[in-house]
Amino acid sequence: MMRRKTLIALVVFLSLNGPASAEHEVYYRYTVLGYLKDARGTPLSGVSVSLTREKTGFRYLGETDAAGLYLIVARLGDESAGERLRLDAGEHRVSLVVTFDPRNHTEERGTRLDLVGGHSVERPSWFLSTLRRVVGGE
Repeated sequence: MMRRKTLIALVVFLSLNGPASAEHEVYYRYTVLGYLKDARGTPLSGVSVSLTREKTGFRYLGETDAAGLYLIVARLGDESAGERLRLDAGEHRVSLVVTFDPRNHTEERGTRLDLVGGHSVERPSWFLSTLRRVVGGE
């Protein structure tokens, strides 16, 4: 529960608009979130998750909460559209492509990637609603 509150506080802090350096602007972050579950759909908590930029090898780290939710915020700018990322979570290793409109500097950028059993399902259209639900605590 404490990790989730910390995670929510971090996301809220990063999403604040106000006088801040460019690093905190929406166009400098890309969020990957989703759920990690076993083949029966049971959430896997406490699993280390990492997101690696294949271009640079830089890794961003996270961990699943009690619901199996993970959320990783990477620092990616406009020039990163089309870049490949690798998500590692437990036995899963998934490659994904960063997709967003580099001209849009107002909407949160990211994707939802669920890992269930031995399968991964990317659901970019579910990203914003999931992010809002997590940040709003719904």
